[in-house]
Amino acid sequence: MFVRMKRSATAEQVDEVRRRAADAGLAVYDEQTEGGLILALLGPKGFDERVSGAFAELAGVDSVARPSRPYRLSSREFREVPTVVKVRDAVIGGGSLTLMAGPCSIESREQLFDVAAGVAAAGATLLRGGAFKPRTSPYAFQGLGLEGLRLLAEARERTGLPIITEVMEPAQVDMVAEFADVLQIGTRNMQNFSLLNAVGRTRMPVMLKRGLSGTVEEWLLAAEYILAAGNRNVILCERGIRTFETAARNTLDLNAVPILRRLTHLPVIVDPSHATGKRWMVAPMSYAGVAAGADGIMVEVHPKPEEAWSDGEQSLTVPMFTRLARELRSIHALVAPLHAAPDEASGR
Repeated sequence: MFVRMKRSATAEQVDEVRRRAADAGLAVYDEQTEGGLILALLGPKGFDERVSGAFAELAGVDSVARPSRPYRLSSREFREVPTVVKVRDAVIGGGSLTLMAGPCSIESREQLFDVAAGVAAAGATLLRGGAFKPRTSPYAFQGLGLEGLRLLAEARERTGLPIITEVMEPAQVDMVAEFADVLQIGTRNMQNFSLLNAVGRTRMPVMLKRGLSGTVEEWLLAAEYILAAGNRNVILCERGIRTFETAARNTLDLNAVPILRRLTHLPVIVDPSHATGKRWMVAPMSYAGVAAGADGIMVEVHPKPEEAWSDGEQSLTVPMFTRLARELRSIHALVAPLHAAPDEASGR
C-alpha cells in the first residue's frame, strides 16, 4: 500500500508508521514528493483492507492507496517525477540524451582504444564493451573476462567516458562492479532473480535489458527486484523482442517507449543494434527511438566491422557513429519539448 503523509506530519508520526509496518512484516520504501512524503509498505501477502484501515487512522497520515499495478516501486503511482541516474559526470534521464557506444566484444587494446577515442570525440556519453559474453553457441567467443574489464578501466582513464558492461551471474558482481560504472543485465538474464538481487545490493547504476520474450509487465517486475533490494539507480533498455518476423534479428518494440514513459519513472534506452542485427537499420531505428521519447540509445561500434569477432553485421564504424550522434542531437532538440509537455490524450 502507499501511505501518503500530511505535510504537517512530524518525525515521530512517520516513525510510528514505520514501526507499525515492521510489526506487520512489511518493508518500507520512502519517496519525498512536492505533495509530501509517500511510504510504500510492501509485503508478500499483498493489500489487506483491515491493515490499510489501521494505517489510515494513524496520526499524520493523509491517505492510504491500493497500488493498481503489480509493480510498485517502479510505478508512477509511487514516484511521479522521472528518475535521473547519475554516472560520474553523466546523467541519464530527465530530458538528457544519452549515447552509449562501443564494441560488442572487447578483442584487444588497440581495437577498444580506437573505438573509445572515436566515440568520445563524437560526443558519446558512455563507453560500452563486452568483457563477458553470453553466446548462443558454446564455441563462439566468450569475451576476455577480467582482462577485458581492465582494458575498459584503462579506456575510461584515457577518454573520461564512464563504462557500462554486462555481468552474467551473482558471483561476478563484485568483480565487475570494481571496474564498471554501470552494470548491464542482458536479455537472457532479465529474470535471473538471484542476479537482480545481487546488483540491487550494490546501489550502482544498473541497466536492465528486456528479455527476448518478456512482456512490459514482466520487465518492470524484474526491475522491481533491483529496486526492492535498495537500488534506485535503474535504467531500462528495449533491445528488441522475438516475434514471428525474420527479416530483422529481432523486432524493436517502439510501442514500449511511450508505454514505459506513462507507466514508470525509470529512464528508457533503446538498443537498435541488437534489435535489428543489420548495420543499415541502426540509424533509422535510432531516430525513431529518440523521436518516440527514449532517453538515449546504445549502439555497437567497431573499427573494422567485417573483422569483428561478434556482431559485426550490426556494428557501425566510427564515422557512421559520428554522423548518427550529430543527427540524433538535432532530433532530440526538436522532440524533447514535446515529451516534456503534458499529454492531454494520455492524461499525463
